[in-house]
Amino acid sequence: MPTPKSRVKRLIQNMLTVSGLVITLFSPVLHAAEFDHRYTNFDQLLTQVVQTSADKKQTRVNYQRLSVKSDILQRSLNAFSAVSKSQFDGWDEQQQLSFLINAYNGFTLKLITDNWDEFKQGDADSIRDLGSLFTTPWEKKFFTLFNEKHNLDDIEHEMVRKWFKEPRIHAALVCAAVSCPPLRDEAFVASALTTQLDSQMQRFLADNSRNEIKINGQEGEASLSSIFKWYRGDFEKGQQGFHSLFDLLSTYSEALVEGDDNAQAQRNLLKSADYPITFKDYDWRLNDVANF
Repeated sequence: MPTPKSRVKRLIQNMLTVSGLVITLFSPVLHAAEFDHRYTNFDQLLTQVVQTSADKKQTRVNYQRLSVKSDILQRSLNAFSAVSKSQFDGWDEQQQLSFLINAYNGFTLKLITDNWDEFKQGDADSIRDLGSLFTTPWEKKFFTLFNEKHNLDDIEHEMVRKWFKEPRIHAALVCAAVSCPPLRDEAFVASALTTQLDSQMQRFLADNSRNEIKINGQEGEASLSSIFKWYRGDFEKGQQGFHSLFDLLSTYSEALVEGDDNAQAQRNLLKSADYPITFKDYDWRLNDVANF
């Protein structure tokens, strides 16, 4: 007959066995709840719907194909929406910024696909057509982030621009317009974020339909995207070493210089940091493959 002491010992052993079984059963669930910082689903989707121009300077989105794959997009967005603020706060800065850039671009894609019929029927030509008399499309609270309803302006202005000292995000956040910076055909990831932001700015500045250095005899000027007019102040705060647009253009001078007879004159102008800067009109047409 077991002694009281042996019965207690056996009871404890049984409890430990059951506890181990519970942990084993639920550990896959806990693991599945971890956020995928590789953005596997979103990355694969971008690869399938983003098309790059022959000169590698522009991209367009195949929204018709994306509309067919809207369930895949929604799964990625559901993963974004499931992240709590406390979970986000526990990430490092590169993980946080990558997340917010991907979320902004992902929810922008959703805004277009949710209204794709309007574009197909000719009732909309631009993302701006998706607003109302009193609300721009960037002010519409149509998604959840950090357990609250948000709009695209919240991500860009109240989170990214306030929480991070990184003006190059203006070449990474894409507003679904032809004049926007090119949407990457891959997700932003923390391990490569600095390189990705750098390549985004280089590609954007290298596209002379958006940014160019004009030489007229002995004089010249920079004709830039209106993005640099709207967010000029972000390039004048010393963030990432930029104290002015001249600093930005000097840093990326080789992206701006074209391989023709004016190349050296363009380099000399950029080095001088003393030239007029003008801004191009913005093409708000949808960045659909039909508008390549």
